[in-house]
Amino acid sequence: MLKIYGMLDPHTHLRDLDWSHKATFASETKAAIAGGYTAVFDMPNTPPTTTTRAALQTKLDKINTDAHCDYGVYFGASQHDNTAEYDGLTGVCGLKIFCNATTGDLLIEDMEDQEEHIRAWDVGRVIAVHAEGSTVEQILNIVRHHRKPVHFLHISTADEIKMLQAAKEDGLPVTIGVCPHHLFLTEDSLRTLGPLGLMKPELKTRLDRDALWYAVKKGVVDVIESDHAPHTLDEKLNDAGKPVYGVPGIETTLHLMLLAVKQGWVDLEQIPLLLAENPRRIFGVPKHEGTYTLVDTDVGCEVSNRSLLTAAKWSPFDGMLANGKVREVWIRGKRVYHDGRFMVEPGYGENLFA
Repeated sequence: MLKIYGMLDPHTHLRDLDWSHKATFASETKAAIAGGYTAVFDMPNTPPTTTTRAALQTKLDKINTDAHCDYGVYFGASQHDNTAEYDGLTGVCGLKIFCNATTGDLLIEDMEDQEEHIRAWDVGRVIAVHAEGSTVEQILNIVRHHRKPVHFLHISTADEIKMLQAAKEDGLPVTIGVCPHHLFLTEDSLRTLGPLGLMKPELKTRLDRDALWYAVKKGVVDVIESDHAPHTLDEKLNDAGKPVYGVPGIETTLHLMLLAVKQGWVDLEQIPLLLAENPRRIFGVPKHEGTYTLVDTDVGCEVSNRSLLTAAKWSPFDGMLANGKVREVWIRGKRVYHDGRFMVEPGYGENLFA
């Protein structure tokens, strides 16, 4: 039995609010617990976007009422210069800057604008960036000047890993997140997955996938994060020429990484580091002796749409044989999950940054 203290996914899109038809804080935090997580951090691009204090309070009021597990929420950098909102801001896990195309309307492509948001962010929390390709080097140049901690989300190519590894060796305060879909799927998977394999960043080549695995094994990658982004199945399959990007993943991440252990792609000792200890360290969440997950690593499992708790009810890994079974989840000294049974109601979750 593997005991993991404080599994934390710092990269989820829980939906709710104006997108409650896709998923809710209640449904997705329940799914998170079933996946072994004790806390999740929610991104700001669900409308109404979390780019003002009023929008932040709206989200906090709703998630505080509905969350089963603990949580954090990001504040979002806006195209319409919301840096004045940063002064004295509290209650958030970090700032999110979307530097490349993604779901929503928070894209900030201009380097001067990106630098202004990074310069203005003095909240004392991590800056998380969606940066791809040459934009990675662009953000690294800003980090070299301002020296603020930046977490690079869902890195997906060999070139990006190479740039970030060099930046780490130069002593820059950067960390790296990688998603299971970029580790287990490639652009070739689109032939069978079709729209169900569409996400941002998109699936890459086998060589990119292999470079990611090598970086995970060698400890270059700090965090395995799900980028959990549920859409209804109808939205994914009936896009009328306008694809929706994003895939659910919060219930499958742990099981896929335990499969990777079984296949020899990563060591068992790295699992707590990648899914708990490193994200807690990066985002400043202390270890709590009463917050942990017990997972049986000696049993296999099958990813099945039928058994998923996410409101989306589908996964790009449907039918895949993975590994491990979550037996118990404890949060702040209370057993909240035991062999498929939930023992807390919505609202038990707390804001880790309140």
